[in-house]
Amino acid sequence: MSNHCQQDQTHRWVLCPHCDMTTQLPGLAPGTRATCMRCESTLATAWHEPLRRPMVYAFSALVMLALANLFPFISISVMGMTNQITLLQIPQAMVDDRYRFLATIFLLFVQIIPAACLASILILTLNRRLPRQLTIPLAKGLFYMKNWGMAEIFMAGVLVSFVKLMAYGKIGLELGFWPWCLFCIAQLRAFQCLERHVIWQRISPVPPLPREPTAGISGINQNLRSCPCCTAIVAADEPYCPRCHQRGHARKPQSLQWTLSLLVTSIILYIPANIMPIMVTDALGSASGSNIMAGVIFLWNEGSWPIAMIIFIASILVPSMKILAIGWLSWNAGGYGARDNHRMQIIYEIVEVVGRWSMVDVFVIAVLSALVRIGGLMNVYPAEGALLFCLVVILTMFSAQAFDPRLLWDRESIKKSEEESIE
Repeated sequence: MSNHCQQDQTHRWVLCPHCDMTTQLPGLAPGTRATCMRCESTLATAWHEPLRRPMVYAFSALVMLALANLFPFISISVMGMTNQITLLQIPQAMVDDRYRFLATIFLLFVQIIPAACLASILILTLNRRLPRQLTIPLAKGLFYMKNWGMAEIFMAGVLVSFVKLMAYGKIGLELGFWPWCLFCIAQLRAFQCLERHVIWQRISPVPPLPREPTAGISGINQNLRSCPCCTAIVAADEPYCPRCHQRGHARKPQSLQWTLSLLVTSIILYIPANIMPIMVTDALGSASGSNIMAGVIFLWNEGSWPIAMIIFIASILVPSMKILAIGWLSWNAGGYGARDNHRMQIIYEIVEVVGRWSMVDVFVIAVLSALVRIGGLMNVYPAEGALLFCLVVILTMFSAQAFDPRLLWDRESIKKSEEESIE
């Protein structure tokens, strides 16, 4: 077999990141995708022009982001008094109110991380040979940080805040609002079309396999592991990936311990986060605080029950269910409960997708506290509960990332080994 054919065959072998099943990918036609036969997770997607598509979307998104920051974003008029803000004035208002942590979180999740990820996509997909000393750190940062970008969640928070702002005055959509909408759409498309295997294959070829894999068997049972960064298959006892130099293990070290530690910490903070006020409204010199549930009740009484349901689901139901789901996953992965791996896999995927959306209420407060500054007439400020709730969301996200879903499927492999030994 020629070296080219060997390299092509090497590139086709993958270990499922969710269940560790060894699979040899078939030749995929554009517009098709390959899924794992055991857990049904997507292993690879073949896009038309897999490099040009994310490059065009990333460039478009960066242009729209720049335009959105150059012009006023939204405005409000109350009794003849008008106040308009830009996107950068939102974190500035939180800094003025001594909530620098919330301002930093807003800048990171809404502006800096999405912009850095899009710039990385643009650099990595350009038709130029760049030094590996540059491309490898860029790719590492891109695939780790892209799940922390929350521009579209902030957009949802803006739309929800409109309902609350209508009770105060007239809302105006300024020139910067429309480029932001286009930025969110282009950013989502850039991430959707981005294929990890294609990017890493462009940076460096797949390293030779340590041994010939067998399809349909877990990688750990063949003394193989997948690099968590570039997905290359290496020996299980090899500490560093020969392609991206990322340190890795066959399973995340102390996965359940880290998951439960972060989960317990988030539970401790979740109780005061729901009791303490997350926002203070100062109207004509009379200040009153409101917690998350009070905001839901206010919207419901005002007749905005769809928005009230969204806030209730995103800020109360989702965090509570996510905490229970992560605890259930850890219980099952620890060897307890029923061995329903497919159900556990679905729960894990839901936790990964919806966990970030609990930040909607934090972004609503950010918009309100920046925009509702009408002198002595009315002002809105963030409160301590918003800080605690933000920490709860971040900790649950870290907890979900610390959990290794392959532990769920390891129980199935152990069970099969025990049955074979009995026979």
